[in-house]
Amino acid sequence: MTNETITAAASGTWKLADLTVNRIGFGAMRLTQTGAAFAPGATPSDRGRAVGVLRRAVELGVNHIDTAAFYFSSLRSANELINSALGGPYPDDLVITTKVGPARGPAGDWSRHAATPAELRAQVEENLRQLGRDHLDVVNLRILGTDSIAERFGALADLRDAGLIRHLGLSNIQPGHLAEARAIAPVVCVQNLYGIGMRPEHDEFLRTCGEQGVAFVPFYSIAAAGREGGATGTEAEEVLAVARAHDATPAQIRLAWTLHRGPHVLAIPGTGNPDHLAANVAAGALRLTADDLALLDALHRRGA
Repeated sequence: MTNETITAAASGTWKLADLTVNRIGFGAMRLTQTGAAFAPGATPSDRGRAVGVLRRAVELGVNHIDTAAFYFSSLRSANELINSALGGPYPDDLVITTKVGPARGPAGDWSRHAATPAELRAQVEENLRQLGRDHLDVVNLRILGTDSIAERFGALADLRDAGLIRHLGLSNIQPGHLAEARAIAPVVCVQNLYGIGMRPEHDEFLRTCGEQGVAFVPFYSIAAAGREGGATGTEAEEVLAVARAHDATPAQIRLAWTLHRGPHVLAIPGTGNPDHLAANVAAGALRLTADDLALLDALHRRGA
């Protein structure tokens, strides 16, 4: 398929409460270094190239960018790159989603998750400073484990009431966490690991999110089992067959499949490569056939 003339508008739109976004967005995790995200000793990205990718994303109609203060390498901060590339002022329709919870030391080592209201407020304020904003559009509470999130989510709800945050979301959660959070404050999105062959047991949770008007935002939907390291280079024959039928790449098919899971499903593929960016955005225009979906759904259910 021809990528250059396709914009994110081809993917359709969804509303995060009062914020309308195109369903194909952009994830900033891979902007700061080459190779696997968060890998120690990896080469920092080229600043000019990263800034150019962000500006090109907006030119291609991307108006939903996912980031975090803990997305950084030895020389690059994703938030600072976004601020430099797009701030002063930001486009009126641009929605920046960030997340709090995980914390990294200056050397990049992971420390414990923020657990107290004071720690979470400090992370929110760090994102505000780095992005040059007086409020954050959407903040996701990212968690580990199955413990109650009531105290942590309640702390973010207080910051929402104070005007520092516009809307709240959740990341890396179990289904029960959504009900717990919604009893405290509205939830506009859930970011979870999901894709072809990944977490078929969460299919029902994805549908539940849609029934409740909550966006479902898969991460690693391209990388699959490669996760932070990216796609492994091997691909299932079913994905390859559908890719050939549409003159598309396997990555485009994986993105298109997630978007076909429901109108509330958003995509946030990340890259530091402008060609990959254009291909990811173009995936929003792919329309898979019933036969395509049957083939890929069967692969998904097998947990391939």
